[in-house]
Amino acid sequence: MGMPNMMGMSGMGMGNMMMPRCSMKMEMCEGGMKMMCSSTDQMAVGMMQNLCSMMSGGMTSMCMMMNGMMVMNCNMTMGMCKYEMMTDGMMMTCTSGDAMMCKMIQACCENMMTMMECGCMCCLCMNGMPVCCG
Repeated sequence: MGMPNMMGMSGMGMGNMMMPRCSMKMEMCEGGMKMMCSSTDQMAVGMMQNLCSMMSGGMTSMCMMMNGMMVMNCNMTMGMCKYEMMTDGMMMTCTSGDAMMCKMIQACCENMMTMMECGCMCCLCMNGMPVCCG
């Protein structure tokens, strides 16, 4: 007797969620890095801020993409990431009091800034959910 013809469970997909497009600016700061996400579209700003509020406390990651393919993914597990809402978007600060962790955060920041200069798009995610792209 053979195995019954059963379909396996498939993993959850991303769905058709629209993520806010924004302008992203990254910079190194004392203890780590800052990333500013801003937009002139108030609908995108509201969506971004709501997603940040709902997902706060979760793992922050940045995915660098070129031509729809992931080039690099940086999980910011080495620092404490905090989100501040601004009138035109939000600012993420990721810092650590440990010198080696700070060095890793700043190395990720430097790599991501270089990739964005070369044409990559950055997607900021919280718990694996895209919050904004730019």
